[in-house]
Amino acid sequence: MTLLVVKALYFFLPAYFANMAPVVADACKLPFNQPISSRLFGEHKTYRGFIVGYFSAFLVLYIQYILFIQNNAVFSEISLLNYQNISIFLYAFIFGIGALTGDLIKSFFKRRIGKKPGSSWFPFDQIDFVVGVIIFSFFFYQIDGKIILVLLVVTPVLHLLINIFAFLLGLKKVWW
Repeated sequence: MTLLVVKALYFFLPAYFANMAPVVADACKLPFNQPISSRLFGEHKTYRGFIVGYFSAFLVLYIQYILFIQNNAVFSEISLLNYQNISIFLYAFIFGIGALTGDLIKSFFKRRIGKKPGSSWFPFDQIDFVVGVIIFSFFFYQIDGKIILVLLVVTPVLHLLINIFAFLLGLKKVWW
């Protein structure tokens, strides 16, 4: 069971980093902070978020590729992807843009029901990006059902812990 969780988390690292990248980019005051559509998604969904999300996913995938090609037994054991046989550009799109699109769609519905930006909407705030990646990956990689289940259970806990940490570092204004 532990190996399954480790495999799921390692597999999903590019999406986790893509999902966190917009918060870090905001704290660093990087350019391209124009909202995609304030009316549809709110002020916090920006082009910058998608750009840094994609590149964050790409960087993590590239590091995973390097670790994989070194034939290290540990990384070979926990890798669900054969990094030598995938397009890192495509998978960065699946993980990075998929994660942020899941978040974007959740924000659309959040605005429709009158929730304010930054307000908590459990469990959708915690799993939106997971669902986005699952949908984006559908035609390229069939994620095992056990992996999906692990991600849907473990991600909300990780999400909460990371958000508390980001709040304590001053990267977020709220702990959730």
